[in-house]
Amino acid sequence: MASFDFSLLTPDLIIDGLESAGFSVASGLLPLNSYENRVYQFHDDDNQRFVTKFYRPQRWSKETILEEHQFALELAEHELPLVAPLVKKGTSLFEYADYLFAVFPCRGGRIFEVDNLDQLEWMGRFLGRIHAVSATKTFKYRATMSTDIMLKQAKEQIIISDFVPKSLHTAFFTVLDQVTAIASEQYQANNLIRLHGDCHAGNILWTDAGPHFVDLDDCVMGPAIQDLWMMLSGDRQQQLLQLDTLLSGYEEFFSFESSQLNLIESLRTMRLVNYIAWLCKRWQDPAFPHNFPWFNTEKYWEQQILILKEQFSALQEPPLSLY
Repeated sequence: MASFDFSLLTPDLIIDGLESAGFSVASGLLPLNSYENRVYQFHDDDNQRFVTKFYRPQRWSKETILEEHQFALELAEHELPLVAPLVKKGTSLFEYADYLFAVFPCRGGRIFEVDNLDQLEWMGRFLGRIHAVSATKTFKYRATMSTDIMLKQAKEQIIISDFVPKSLHTAFFTVLDQVTAIASEQYQANNLIRLHGDCHAGNILWTDAGPHFVDLDDCVMGPAIQDLWMMLSGDRQQQLLQLDTLLSGYEEFFSFESSQLNLIESLRTMRLVNYIAWLCKRWQDPAFPHNFPWFNTEKYWEQQILILKEQFSALQEPPLSLY
C-alpha cells in the first residue's frame, strides 16, 4: 500500500472492519475532524455512540500504537479523565484489509477556554495528576522529543518537498537556520517523562464535570513543560498570570522544575518548524489541499518568514519567570 493512502478506505470497508472486531454499526458513519488519521462516529444496536480511528498507513508501527493505548488505559485506571480505547478479545488495536484501527467511547464537551483562569487551574491539577503517573515509567517505542527530529529532519523535509518559491528561498532558509541554531542550543532537556505531547485546546473537551483529553496520538517522551506551554496566550504579563494559575494547580500533585521555563521558546520553535514540514510531507494526501488551500502559495511562505523572524526575536528574550 502506498504511503498515506486512504483511497481504499470506503464506508463499507470501515463497517466490515468494525463488525470483524465485534462492534455492531446501526447508523451511518459521521466523519469527524482529523487530518492525520480518519475518524468516524457511529452508534450500535443499543444506540450507544462510539468513535473509530483508522490510523494513517505506515505512520506508526503496531508496537507504537499499542504503547499509546497502554498509556491511555494506565491513566484511566488511575481515574484520570481521558478517553481510552475499548478492549475486545484482549486487544485495543484491530486490523482489517491492511488498516489498523481502534474504537473509543464517544465523549462530547466544549472547547477548553485558555483565557479562563478557573479552567486553567483545573487543567493544572489535571496535568499534575497525569504527570505523577506518567513519570513512573518510560516509553519503549514512542519517540523522544528532539531537535534532530523536529528541526533538522523537519528542515530536510521542507527542502526535499521543494515548495518554497525560488524568490523567497534565501530569505526563508536564512531565518530558518537562525532560529534552528538558537533553539538547538537552548533545548537542553533533562528528566524526560511520558507526555500527552499535543496539549492544544482542540484536544481538551470541557463538561460540567471538568476536562478530559480525547487524543493521545502524539504522546511522546519529553520535558513536562511541553504539556503546559501551549495553554499560555497573550502578552508577557498575561502569560505570567496564566502560568502562575496553571502551576498552582499542577504542583498540588507533581513538582515542577522552574528551569524548564527556559525551554518554552525552543519548544515553540520546534512546533512551528515541524508544522511546516508536516504540511509539506502530507501534501500528496488529497485531504490536505482541500483543507489547507492557503498552503503552497507565495503569501503563505512570506507569512512563515515573518513568523520565524518574530520567533527569532522571542528566542533572544529572557524566559518567563515567576520568581
